[in-house]
Amino acid sequence: LHTVKRYARSPEPPADRIAPRDRPTLVDPYPDHLRQRRSDNPAVPVTHLLHEIRELGYTGSANLLVRYLNQGRAEGDRPVTTPRHLTRLLLTHPEHLRTKDADLLGLLTAACPEMTALTRLTGEFATLLTPAQANDNKLTHWIITARACDLPHLHSFCNGLELDRAAVNAGLTLPWNNGRTEGVNTRTKKIMRQMHGRAGFDLLRHRILLQ
Repeated sequence: LHTVKRYARSPEPPADRIAPRDRPTLVDPYPDHLRQRRSDNPAVPVTHLLHEIRELGYTGSANLLVRYLNQGRAEGDRPVTTPRHLTRLLLTHPEHLRTKDADLLGLLTAACPEMTALTRLTGEFATLLTPAQANDNKLTHWIITARACDLPHLHSFCNGLELDRAAVNAGLTLPWNNGRTEGVNTRTKKIMRQMHGRAGFDLLRHRILLQ
């Protein structure tokens, strides 16, 4: 249900996959020339482009050039990553990121002030998830800082935290949690899915007790 609601609110279909990496081709040295020519004249024939890049040293076939253009590789407008992949990078501990992922995150973080602020706030909030006595005061400062940034989704998140602030403070400052209970709930749901809804409560009870 949450996934359906998220898709319904999304202004465009979700991009679940990163554009595949392209294999090197003989056309790779000439994207700037192709991009400039197609920008000056969108209707320029491929035969003209082929003749021009052959004068620059291209040794490939016309079919290879056509395929290169049809894949949009000359425009260079393929997305660097997807929202889902970026979210995973932001929520992964920096020490657990691969070198290429850390480099990509650094590049995206520096892309605009909003991304810089989002990355910083995400890291600061992550430190609050380790229970400590002063975390409730730190959370207050974090909320004030987040609301001062131009990040509407974080504003909504802050509003949600304030709706049950006492429980949030307890979770961030006390050593106890409901992790064991949630683990039991997860295992119970897994067993129910395995039975495909075709078994009654008695069988479910027996399976849980025998775990």
